[in-house]
Amino acid sequence: MTYTHLTVERSHQDKVATITLRRPEVHNAFNAQVVEDLANAFTELSGDTELHAIILTGEGASFSAGADINQMKAAATLTAEENLNDALRLSDMLYTVNTCPIPVIARVNGTAMGGGLGLIAVCDLAIAAEHARFAFSEVKLGIAPAVISPFVVRKIGENNARVLFTTGERFNAARALSIGLVHIVVPSEELDDAVQKAVAELLTSAPQALRECKKLALTVGAMNYQDARLYTARTISRLRISEEGQEGLRAFLDKRKANWIA
Repeated sequence: MTYTHLTVERSHQDKVATITLRRPEVHNAFNAQVVEDLANAFTELSGDTELHAIILTGEGASFSAGADINQMKAAATLTAEENLNDALRLSDMLYTVNTCPIPVIARVNGTAMGGGLGLIAVCDLAIAAEHARFAFSEVKLGIAPAVISPFVVRKIGENNARVLFTTGERFNAARALSIGLVHIVVPSEELDDAVQKAVAELLTSAPQALRECKKLALTVGAMNYQDARLYTARTISRLRISEEGQEGLRAFLDKRKANWIA
C-alpha cells in the first residue's frame, strides 16, 4: 500500500517496520490524510505474523505537532456533525495503534504537541531525545485534548492530566519520563542506538508470545478476579503446548538459540 504523508520501511529481515511521518514542513502535524494513512498502515501491519516491532517516528526536527493549523481553520467552518465525524476518525486511528498486536516503539525525535502526545500514549515503548519538548497545548487555543484523553490519562494518570491539560504548559523530556509518558530519555545522538537496543530485545522474543504479552497488558487490568483467573490460566496452558512454547523450552534445555532468533 502507498501512503501520502508517511512511509513504511522494513528492516531486520522484514521483522521490523518503521513508520515515518513525512510532513516536516508543518512539523508532522495531523490532517485528515495523515489520520487515514496511520490507520491504514497499522491495520495493514497488524496482520503480519512475522513482525516483532513497529517503530513510529517523524521526519525532521519534530515528532508531531498535533493538529494541522489549516485543518483547525477548516474545522471552524464545519457543522457539529462533520466535526463529530472528524473527531471519531482520529479516535479510531488512535485505537487502531493502541490495539495493534505488535509492540510499537515511539522514536520521539523532537517536539510533540497535542495529538502528537496522543500518538506517544498509544505506543508500548516511548524513547525520547532529551531535547524533546511536550505540551497539551489545546487549552491555549480554546479547545481541549478530548479525543486523546482516554489514552493519555491511562498512561500518565489523572493527577498529572489535571495539571497538564489545564495549564497547557510546555514540559521537557525529564518530566515526560517522570510522569510515565515516555520510558527512556537519551541524548539526541544516542536516540537511534537506544531504539535499536529495544528492537534487539524484541527480536529475541517469540513473535506470537509478544502478541499474547501485549494483549495481557492491555486487558487483564480491567478484568475482575474470576475473569482474569480463567483468561490467564487458559492463555498460559495454550502457550505451553504451542509450537513456540515447545521450541522455547527445548532451546532453553539444549542451551541454544530458539528458532525465531536469527
